Amino acid sequence: MNPPRSSRVRASITLIAIFALVAVFMVRLVDIQVVRAEELNEQSEGKRSVGVTTYASRGDILDSNGVALADSVMRYDVTASPQNMGDVIRKLEDNTRVTVPLLDVVKEIAETLGTDVAALQATVQNQLATDPDANFMYIQKGITAEQMAAVRALKVPWLYYENRPSRTYPNGQVAGNVVGWIGTDGPQAGLEFSENDCLEATNGSQTYERGMDGVQIPGSTVTSKQAIDGGTLQLTIDLDLQWFTQQRISEQAQAIGADWATAVVVRVSDGHVMALADYPAVDPNNVDASNVIDLGSRAFSTPYEPGSTFKAMSAAMLIDAGLADVDTKVSVPGALELSSGDVISDAFAHPMMQWTTAGIIQQSSNIGISMLSERMSDSARYDYLKKFGLGSRTEVGFNGESGGILAHGDDWGVTQSANISFGQGVSATSAQIASIFQTLGNNGERMPLTLVASCTAPDGTVTEPAGEPTHVVSEYAADSAVNMMETVVTGGSLRNQLQIPGYRVAAKSGTAEVAEGGVYTNDRVVSLAGLAPAEDPQFAVVVTYGKPDTIKTSAAAAPTFRKIMTQVLTMYRVPPSTEPAPNLPTTW
Repeated sequence: MNPPRSSRVRASITLIAIFALVAVFMVRLVDIQVVRAEELNEQSEGKRSVGVTTYASRGDILDSNGVALADSVMRYDVTASPQNMGDVIRKLEDNTRVTVPLLDVVKEIAETLGTDVAALQATVQNQLATDPDANFMYIQKGITAEQMAAVRALKVPWLYYENRPSRTYPNGQVAGNVVGWIGTDGPQAGLEFSENDCLEATNGSQTYERGMDGVQIPGSTVTSKQAIDGGTLQLTIDLDLQWFTQQRISEQAQAIGADWATAVVVRVSDGHVMALADYPAVDPNNVDASNVIDLGSRAFSTPYEPGSTFKAMSAAMLIDAGLADVDTKVSVPGALELSSGDVISDAFAHPMMQWTTAGIIQQSSNIGISMLSERMSDSARYDYLKKFGLGSRTEVGFNGESGGILAHGDDWGVTQSANISFGQGVSATSAQIASIFQTLGNNGERMPLTLVASCTAPDGTVTEPAGEPTHVVSEYAADSAVNMMETVVTGGSLRNQLQIPGYRVAAKSGTAEVAEGGVYTNDRVVSLAGLAPAEDPQFAVVVTYGKPDTIKTSAAAAPTFRKIMTQVLTMYRVPPSTEPAPNLPTTW
């Protein structure tokens, strides 16, 4: 029997409806997958894909023995997903559940992190008001592992954690002025700044996807840029000696009321800086605690008129040029009137004295060294001074380093020519003075002053500083200068403060007037520089105090010099001297 007509009609209508519905789906599918595919993909990607920075570690700064002076530790950024923010449901011990309102959760987070509650609540509220669908916002940057564990214990599902290497300085003020520090804008001072090409890390980037609940989808991470750690910078500085040196200059600077102080220890054979101390010292972990004028290294940045420490160099130049010798006889008056009308005097009153060149060095006579220096032309003396490194920055190239002031020999004039022979009318840094004494101790060969021993790249490539020695004066001239400085220790006014039992020491004191506004004042810069053992110099030590309130002569620097030199000889097990000091004639 044929089905009724009404049944056929219903079947037809159903088929038509099905075809119509399929047609609608197909049109919609074409619209989504073809017409609007790119637009929708971008929107979807923006909501589920999260781009993050993968942080590389900045390179370590090590002392000569591999001890860290600066390194990177892991810190963590706390972030949140605003679109998933909301009240938190917590399960209590009795298995009941309690709902904690959003702002109360934010308060718990702030209190756990030790940050301002109201400020963090305001930040969250502002974010939710302006862009509630955002996937990312910072809660706090750079927290410790302990802080992160405490926040995790709150079990807030919309909080996330990212690694962020942070800089730390394990030894605080020890070598702080040299090492420098990292600020919010990157390297700010010291070797952190000047050696950034070695130390700098290159951060990478990754993208991962989150589900609707904000949780990262496993296996969805794609690395678009690989992170590369920075290189390792090894210094010539010995941490233990650096600590000792800083302690000694600090205690004496405070005792005599000095505004500042420096001390430099250099290995004579290769120019390696074994210690370089500044007072006041800077703690890179707490830079804000220091005065802004103390943030650099005065040993490199602060030139001063060095005074009589120059005299040994002046004598070496004359001997090298064949214009004098250790026993050259000079009749030294109590005052010397120059053709300019200016008068040169010594630090103590005396009648006409019959001194040799050695005697002039021992007695630190401004008049005597001026008279001897008249034998050499200003242009020739200028050329010697340039070879000694005056007027130019050292090879270290330290951040903020000064080359000092050295006018050209053609421009000196009579008075300045005389003054330069005994260290006035010219300025140099403590690092430059240390280089001068390294040269005299190294048979007249100036080695490039070296603070950085090497940089080791992440791939193992090692780069060492290149530099050639400079022949400045003859071995005979340099050795003669050292022998004459030894008479300062054996027979000078500071002999009781300079002698080190078992060792021959060569030293030269310096007391220089400080000029302000073109006029010399009552302030002084006092120094003591020397070498040991004198018969075969291994180390040079330079100690300087700026503007002391009490002892305004080089006697203020002598005790510190002896302590540091004694420590150096002991630390590096330098054998005691076995030969007696030469008996140079100082009078005639």
